[in-house]
Amino acid sequence: MSFFEGFTLETVSVAGGKIRLRHGGSGPPLLLLHGNPQTHAIWHAVGPALAKRFSVICPDLRGYGQTFKPAVTDSHAPYAKREMARDMIQVMEHFGHVQFFVGGHDRGARVAHRMALDHPDRVLKLALLDTVPTLEHFERTNMETAMGYYHWFFLAQRHPIPETLINAAPEAWFRGHTSREPKGDDFFHPEALADYLAAVRDPEVIGGICEDYRAGATIDLEHDRKSREDGEKVRCPLLALWGSKGKIGKWYEPLELWRQYCDGEVSGDALPSGHYLAEEVPEQVVERFSEFFQA
Repeated sequence: MSFFEGFTLETVSVAGGKIRLRHGGSGPPLLLLHGNPQTHAIWHAVGPALAKRFSVICPDLRGYGQTFKPAVTDSHAPYAKREMARDMIQVMEHFGHVQFFVGGHDRGARVAHRMALDHPDRVLKLALLDTVPTLEHFERTNMETAMGYYHWFFLAQRHPIPETLINAAPEAWFRGHTSREPKGDDFFHPEALADYLAAVRDPEVIGGICEDYRAGATIDLEHDRKSREDGEKVRCPLLALWGSKGKIGKWYEPLELWRQYCDGEVSGDALPSGHYLAEEVPEQVVERFSEFFQA
């Protein structure tokens, strides 16, 4: 399997620092945002297929991969999804795109959700993979969800407790963390896996990951509660897809939840996958994204 065939790898400067990304294709602009503990490499199979119809841009989020990594702070504000969304607005402006489509997985879906709330004039359609609103995760937590998504609480512990433990064995942590459903050693594309492992061997990346989750448990909740109190909802059409082998469909009614947070049309369903849909069932993700963004 080729790796990002036809894509260009480059670094783009935004107000906060430099962002590594790949871009390729032509047509309506489509921004794809990865999750934790990965990089833009999750889109290696999806991106080139979509590039036949769209101008696809796949960045590393701040704190991840080879993108800039703000220092740890007591407020965790540099890792608020609001700030991460601003980075992506600037990335798209760099390529001349004022309005665009957005697809996000995992943490990238949380950035995309906040982007659609803060910049409703920019996001034309929103596709989210294997996620429900952050508020719902926290407010509905019980023993089952806390055990299943224990990393939400571990990674959000005060600095440097999780960093110290992860940095002692980063590859073992990565393999354990990405095995919420059992996986063979060949699950990830070898070039993608090499990129992921290179990232988690960097203590600054681990610090960024932990700050992302600390922000998720603090300042992001403040922003989300304020949006809910003010009646702010996603205005554009939203596609929610999740893995039938994962936890989201087991614990929640994803479409029902997203309809509470969206004024636009909400559609979607489960795909025969675990958490990593873009790497496990890329053909189906491409099909669903193509139908949704072109409709």
